[in-house]
Amino acid sequence: MTTPVQPPHEPHPDHDRGLEFDLSTLLSRRRSLGMFLGAGAAAALAACTPGGPTGTAAATATATSTPTGSASAATSAAAATPSASASPTLTRAIAECGVEIPEETAGPFPGDGSNGPDALSASGVVRQDITASFGTSTSTAEGVPLTVTLTLLDNANGCTPLAGAAVYAWHCDREGRYSMYDSGLKNENYLRGVQEADANGQVTFTTIYPGAYSGRWPHIHFEVFESMTNATTAGQVLAVSQIALTDAACREVYASAGYEASARNFPRTTLKSDNVFGDDGGIYQLATMAGSVSAGYTAALNVTV
Repeated sequence: MTTPVQPPHEPHPDHDRGLEFDLSTLLSRRRSLGMFLGAGAAAALAACTPGGPTGTAAATATATSTPTGSASAATSAAAATPSASASPTLTRAIAECGVEIPEETAGPFPGDGSNGPDALSASGVVRQDITASFGTSTSTAEGVPLTVTLTLLDNANGCTPLAGAAVYAWHCDREGRYSMYDSGLKNENYLRGVQEADANGQVTFTTIYPGAYSGRWPHIHFEVFESMTNATTAGQVLAVSQIALTDAACREVYASAGYEASARNFPRTTLKSDNVFGDDGGIYQLATMAGSVSAGYTAALNVTV
């Protein structure tokens, strides 16, 4: 079993909290990346690739973001038979399987109890709509609507849907601030929530488009757990990663009212210069996006673990 590579630290515009946590405890919560990397997995890495972004908002995504598909990927897709109710996203994900989602830092603001604040053990964290705080506060994060769907696939079992797994997702608000951590938001827990994967391995969150802050490409954090029980007790994590949002969607959203700070910060960081997505340009984490500022956006990502 190989030793996981130490994840990068994620900066924040106002401070550098969480570095000690990232360096000293994150590795203990990440699964070994070498568990399934035998000869067959190595072949899959070369043959199976993710699909490129589609839809209005993704039209200007970099052409090199998606490597060329292959005959072996098509053969793999034909061999796998999704359920009759499987969505197009799931069908596409099966053809892409073979490359596990890159492991990333949870950053200094996870809110999972690993460095203090803990949303996972709080009643109310299991929800689809994460725009408002739950518990003693009912504050709502303002912003352009965004619906995020993740399709979880089990790489060790022929890329079958991870039904019953759970996802904890969180991200900053449109000003680039994180609930439970930033000044004035320590009693808020909006933009955080847990969902259980359905029979197709899918979870969906209703939220708002996150802002862009200095030093980072716009993103959404998530942790994958084996079960809802593990998620709500901050148990063993199967994967820790991040979703990269598309350039086109970001440009459109950040030109709208309320995202003025993001409009200033966004041009300062590219996918290639980002300290999380920069090693490969986010090719396995770049969401498929569509929508508009007036109607809201959708983002989808296939997560192979």
